[in-house]
Amino acid sequence: MHRYRTHTCGQLRESDDGQTARLSGWCHRIRDHGGVLFIDLRDHYGMTQCVVDPDSPAFKLVETYRAE
Repeated sequence: MHRYRTHTCGQLRESDDGQTARLSGWCHRIRDHGGVLFIDLRDHYGMTQCVVDPDSPAFKLVETYRAE
């Protein structure tokens, strides 16, 4: 694709579990469930739910994200 995206949100399936994917899109919805963040990322092709664990090095950055 390009440097911002290796897959579209509509492409990812359960069979892609364990692979590295780079997505770009808009934060459609962000939910905090006891420290674990769930982000619904939306692009022109679909929606993907991203899960961010508090132990992740990116957690502090993702905490600052807001819905579009």
